[in-house]
Amino acid sequence: MGLMCAYRLLKEGHKVEIFEQDDRIGGMSASFDFEGTEIERYYHFICKGDRPLFDSLKELGIEHALKWRNTRMGFFYHGRLYGWGNPLYLLRFNAVSLFARARYAIHIFYCQHVKNYRILDRMNATLWLQKWLGKKAYAVFWEPLLRLKYFEYADNISAAWVAARIRRVAESRKSIWQEELGYLEGGSATFLNRLASAINDRGGVIHLSTPVHTLHFEKGVFRAVGTEKGQIVFDAVASTVAMPLLDKIAPDMPASERAKIGAISNIAVVCVVVKLTEAFTGNFWTNIHHPDVAIPGIVEYSNLVPMPEHILYVPYYMPPTHPKYRYTDEQFLEEVVKYLSILKPGFTRKGIKAVKVNRCRYAQTVCTPGFYDALPSMESSVAGFYKADTAFYYPEDRSISESIQTATILAKKVHDYLMRKV
Repeated sequence: MGLMCAYRLLKEGHKVEIFEQDDRIGGMSASFDFEGTEIERYYHFICKGDRPLFDSLKELGIEHALKWRNTRMGFFYHGRLYGWGNPLYLLRFNAVSLFARARYAIHIFYCQHVKNYRILDRMNATLWLQKWLGKKAYAVFWEPLLRLKYFEYADNISAAWVAARIRRVAESRKSIWQEELGYLEGGSATFLNRLASAINDRGGVIHLSTPVHTLHFEKGVFRAVGTEKGQIVFDAVASTVAMPLLDKIAPDMPASERAKIGAISNIAVVCVVVKLTEAFTGNFWTNIHHPDVAIPGIVEYSNLVPMPEHILYVPYYMPPTHPKYRYTDEQFLEEVVKYLSILKPGFTRKGIKAVKVNRCRYAQTVCTPGFYDALPSMESSVAGFYKADTAFYYPEDRSISESIQTATILAKKVHDYLMRKV
């Protein structure tokens, strides 16, 4: 989001500098060297409705990097791996009644055609899903997914957020029988590196390993960015850090804005990436409902992106207060091996060639009912100070496409302010 915001402002003729805390660009879409394989720290996939991304790829001259592939989904339920994602698989799934399965299918169709999410914004997702599916079907299909992602927040999520998730994936189909997802050749790094080059070509400056310690305000006006190198004066600033971090680096924000930011909660993620000796399943995504497996699913990335290695992501979403958040890498690996052996009896640690554990403290915003009103404004009462993070994608979930769209809105607000100053 920060990169695209900078690029948009540079195209408008402004001078822009980017301050990045990490040693690389991209945030959650950044890559790492995984024992000789360049791959993203957290998995990404592209859906048919990601129009802002498609437009940006064309704008940057790399639309040829976008590829599509038929993918499969699975559902591991109480010891059995079911095929998932088309009517025939749903018909064969007899853990709930035929009537409940029909309600499930109708609900997906409804979500696929929602036009105004404000209708669902104030609805509680748990109650809304139970009303649509029935309590038993909700307990089978949705309750473990929400519980293992949001824990104590699970029963206080907006229905709009759930509906948008369903719609995004449901639209990524060639037909009712076949899902088709996209990826970029070379991964997200292809887009990030081209965007960084475009920024540099227009005179933009990217400071890596340079966290912002303080945003300085004076008499209701933004004045400077404070880093370990000292204060640097700018005419305006656009912050794209997580809202809880913004609260720390901008202590002089107006009380009303700090209150809104402080009321927003975030879930952390620990993503265990494993390189396997052989393919684990034929699925890209497998949801899990099993009493002895405390993860909502696994993502077999090499079943989306053709590569010589077999790569599997095991995401643990949890509040940072959860005891597991303090696990060592080895403890996570031991648990992953245990879970994978339940999903595939006979699997052992010998099936893993390499492992990397990535952590992100502010990975997922908790989008509560009424979240439209809970969000702070991108604009501030402090002149020249603008802000957004992934919470502003609501009701959509985190994706590069949503980053681009939000960044474009943010950049326009900054540009308009600077033009008013001239």
